[in-house]
Amino acid sequence: MSDSPVFVGIDVAKAELVTALRPTADSFAVPNDDAGIAAVVKRLKVLSPALIVLEATGGYETAAVASLAAAGLPVVVANPRQVRDFAKATGQLAKTDRVDAFILALFAERVRPPVRPLPNEQTRILNALLTRRRQLQEMLTAEKNRFAHAQDPVRRDIAKHIRWLERRVADVDKDLDQTIQQSPVWRAKENLLRSVPGVGPVVSRTLMANLPELGVLDRKKIAALVGVAPLARDSGTMRGRRMVWGGRAPVRAVLYMGTLVATKHNPVIRDFYARLVAAGKPKKVALTACMRKLLTILNAMARTNTRWNEVRDAVPA
Repeated sequence: MSDSPVFVGIDVAKAELVTALRPTADSFAVPNDDAGIAAVVKRLKVLSPALIVLEATGGYETAAVASLAAAGLPVVVANPRQVRDFAKATGQLAKTDRVDAFILALFAERVRPPVRPLPNEQTRILNALLTRRRQLQEMLTAEKNRFAHAQDPVRRDIAKHIRWLERRVADVDKDLDQTIQQSPVWRAKENLLRSVPGVGPVVSRTLMANLPELGVLDRKKIAALVGVAPLARDSGTMRGRRMVWGGRAPVRAVLYMGTLVATKHNPVIRDFYARLVAAGKPKKVALTACMRKLLTILNAMARTNTRWNEVRDAVPA
């Protein structure tokens, strides 16, 4: 092999891992099990790659990513939509496991997404519980919508299922409470975040599980990561409307609900929202700006380990 840096793409499926290398164009496939993952790690450690990229695949990638990271290899879990847009930009429209692996390797070489610390075991547990809570809430909402138009005896069955789902949500909430309380670090961080009016347990726990960069990145990067930063849409002399796009949907969803509460009960966010609306900003635009401001405040608090009552008077208008 030459001295050129090696970039690796791994396409993850339930049964198989397909690995592609650049610039050599080599590839190989192994089962997506403990033995296969160990073989991939062993081979890649010899190559000392500059970067390894996989896509988020709903959990099938977790074991491989954890093993690669534990071996000290630079691994990134990329957003599938970003990778697919990159593939289209290169003119690659075909889609097979081997093609996808080479696209991931090319993405690693050309884009070079930054390597960030991976969640530890406790964070993965918290994330799994929060994901399950969202799933139960979605089922609960769907059943309540069906209940409104159902006829007996289906109506009675739906009512029974709604009660069962409500109990399951309560059980998951208890599990979340226990998980938080067992970690002094998490307990302190949750108390810090929840000192802000508008931030409840769902918001604080989602931030801890799905936004570990909180308090680490600067305000512009954290806003872009969540998807509340206005993006330019200019061309020549045309100046398009700035719009938010992309980011981490679960974080953005709970931040939206927290901001709605904050516009009523948080004096800083409430006054900021009122000024924007009075200045003629559409309410949706004003609310998005408030989401960004609330996130900026939380980011600063996490970075300096400062509670709300110590920073509220220092927050710029």
